[in-house]
Amino acid sequence: MIAVGVTAGLFAAGYIRDYVPVGLAMTTTALGTLLPILRDNDMLAGRFGEYVYAAGAAGELFPILIIAVFLTQRGHFVALASVALVGVLALVLTGAPWLARSGTVQRVIREGEDATGQTTLRWAVVLLFLLLAIASRFGLDVVLGALLAGIVLRAWTRRFHMDTEGLEHKFDAVGYGIFIPIFFVSSGMTLDLKAISQDPLRLLVFFLLLLLVRGLPSLLVYRRVLGARQRAEMTFITATALPLLIALVEIGERDGVMLPATAAALIGAGVLSVLVYPQVAVGLHRSAPLTPADAGITTSQAATGATTLPDNPAQEGTSP
Repeated sequence: MIAVGVTAGLFAAGYIRDYVPVGLAMTTTALGTLLPILRDNDMLAGRFGEYVYAAGAAGELFPILIIAVFLTQRGHFVALASVALVGVLALVLTGAPWLARSGTVQRVIREGEDATGQTTLRWAVVLLFLLLAIASRFGLDVVLGALLAGIVLRAWTRRFHMDTEGLEHKFDAVGYGIFIPIFFVSSGMTLDLKAISQDPLRLLVFFLLLLLVRGLPSLLVYRRVLGARQRAEMTFITATALPLLIALVEIGERDGVMLPATAAALIGAGVLSVLVYPQVAVGLHRSAPLTPADAGITTSQAATGATTLPDNPAQEGTSP
């Protein structure tokens, strides 16, 4: 609702031409970009990590679905049917392991998991490109295909009892070592510095709107489950956006309804949010000592550990 009100005001003032892509951009969160930063700073433990994952997933999943259904050159019904068909196909693929119930097949997959063949990683990449191609063929954003690939892969790992944590580490190495740097290079190449320099205030406006529209509601939403400092951290985490901003800018420019200055400012604001907001959240995290709740330790566990006495008093260096 905040995004609708803010973008409607910008549209009425003539500041933007198409409030739908701009308003949707205000509701996104770059969870994939944030995860390595948060993980390296131990900010994903306990309840806080669970809420970060939930908020990030909502900030990526719902905008992707809205883009697929409403921001398309085809009819909304056709777009919705396409999303449904791709979703059904992904659901069918989750049942593929049931076709490979042979003990030999499962043994080959598990034995090749950490061998030079890297069976699971290779099949995961095949699955990813398959669903990307299918999503593109149905006229949907490829991000939806990547999201569905992750869901299908999670079902496969559970069916084959594979080492999920080990596979995630491999994806981290491939993603953060190769694909994500390429994405940021590509993002930098699309940044129109000339348009930004002609109207730098527009970039700052969108940069602050990301914090206002997407970030500040966290102070209210999580007031009953998180402390004040963690809610402040969540504010800056959820306000970080970039990947979907690029997709929305491409849609706006394709439809000819987005001003070049607006397109450049949106991407610039996304880049600036990635550079600034996570660092503020990390600074807030480091400014206060870690409590047992932050580390995922319940109050009863902490009390038990604090009151447990040694069986032998001599272990404490005292005489009876």
